[in-house]
Amino acid sequence: MVNLKKGTPRGATDGMRVVIDILTPKQCMFFPKLSEKLEKRGHEVLMLTRTYREVNSLLKLKGVDAKVIGRHGGGRLRDKLEASVERMGEMIPIIEEFKPDVAISFSSPELARVSFGLGIPHICINDSPHAEATARLTIPLSERLLTPKMIPKEVWVRYGIQPDRIIQYYALDPWVWLKDLKPDESILASLNLDRSKPLLTFRMEESFAAYLLGRIRGESPIISIIDRLLKERPELQMVVIPRYREHISTLREAFRGKLGNLKICESIIDGPSLLYYTTIFIGAGGTMSIEAALLGVPAISCYPAGPFLIESFLMNEGLIIRETSPERVVRLILKMLEDPASLRNRQTERARRLTERFEDPLEVIVGVVEGLK
Repeated sequence: MVNLKKGTPRGATDGMRVVIDILTPKQCMFFPKLSEKLEKRGHEVLMLTRTYREVNSLLKLKGVDAKVIGRHGGGRLRDKLEASVERMGEMIPIIEEFKPDVAISFSSPELARVSFGLGIPHICINDSPHAEATARLTIPLSERLLTPKMIPKEVWVRYGIQPDRIIQYYALDPWVWLKDLKPDESILASLNLDRSKPLLTFRMEESFAAYLLGRIRGESPIISIIDRLLKERPELQMVVIPRYREHISTLREAFRGKLGNLKICESIIDGPSLLYYTTIFIGAGGTMSIEAALLGVPAISCYPAGPFLIESFLMNEGLIIRETSPERVVRLILKMLEDPASLRNRQTERARRLTERFEDPLEVIVGVVEGLK
């Protein structure tokens, strides 16, 4: 990645200058792979991010250098707006100094707006049309939208982009970092887990996302499920992965004095490796449920706002089961644990049949970037 203050002068190379904004854990996995591919082709890349616990820790874990600008806005709309406005103000001089030929983001409102205002083409990558706020703020300002073929173009057109500006690839985004995954078994030792015993992994819901504000009420479904399992099968190994500091304190309080074999990940971990060694995954979000499905890990989604398009696709492929009732989720888990090896074999074969047809999204994205030269 280019050092902003020591970047190659304009015209000294035939390569392009590309600025990328990294906002979420998924993007921490995806964009360094894209950056590496672009740099191998002679392009300069400047990666930006914001102050956000999971993202900053994951970038550090992966050894990725990204310039921190601004902060996550939290769970209130006004705070989100103020953080976004402040971040755009901080971003403008940095973008002006770097002089990028193209900007790329997963619907970053700040990078899309700043790029548009400075006359820099913005490439939007997005697999989440259900995230309406960010889609409305970014897609109309984008030169191109890149998205999985599993999402029909007409879903995106309503956000203000012409169909001929939408480029599709036949793959799901997590395949970018999963196709060459070399799972690290040391993740088990770091969490004091026994590989010979069943392991349940849980992912908390994205409760601060704009598209879920006001739609999650009452107790977290994940907490309800774990609570029931601790009563019925306290010997089970369970790991829960929070998203926010607030989740950590909520989990500590909910399970005070009754943790048993439950591990709460208070620091960032190697998620794909943990998933690889997981017996059953239960997720209330998006990306890790997709990862589990593509790895052939039996996956249950209790995503609180209804199935999104990619989730529906994976349900049709037999790779995700959707259930939102904590009581029914527990019954389903106990049923799956009756013969977990056979279940894993079936899911692995289903995942193999799907992913062998995938193309490489990075090849498509790089082609679009270079087409703007």
